[in-house]
Amino acid sequence: MVEYRIDRHSGVATYVQIVQQTKQALRLGLLRPGDQLPTAREVVEATAINPNTVLKAYRELEREGLVEARRGLGTFVRRTLGAAPADSPLRGELEEWAARAVRAGWDRDDMAALFTAVLDKSFQGERS
Repeated sequence: MVEYRIDRHSGVATYVQIVQQTKQALRLGLLRPGDQLPTAREVVEATAINPNTVLKAYRELEREGLVEARRGLGTFVRRTLGAAPADSPLRGELEEWAARAVRAGWDRDDMAALFTAVLDKSFQGERS
């Protein structure tokens, strides 16, 4: 099951953080079709956010066809995203790179900037 972490200082709307974290779990294979998302009550208890915020995020995921709400039962994953399993060897390499960057004195924003620049270069031909 996914555990949501809300960063109140990120500038990203809380419901968007829930949507993004759910999509990340789908991409990594941490959530699979048929899995149940935490109930709104469970998310509220764990994060101290408004229940309507959770419901808004779940409605957005449902609108995108990723989950479905079953009245009286909960919200369930309908389909997955991507093909980046959490246990991929590439993840280990990326973790090693991040550890080296931290040892070199880089902070999160430094690493994110470099990683984003490399991604942008790698996917340059896919933009329309």
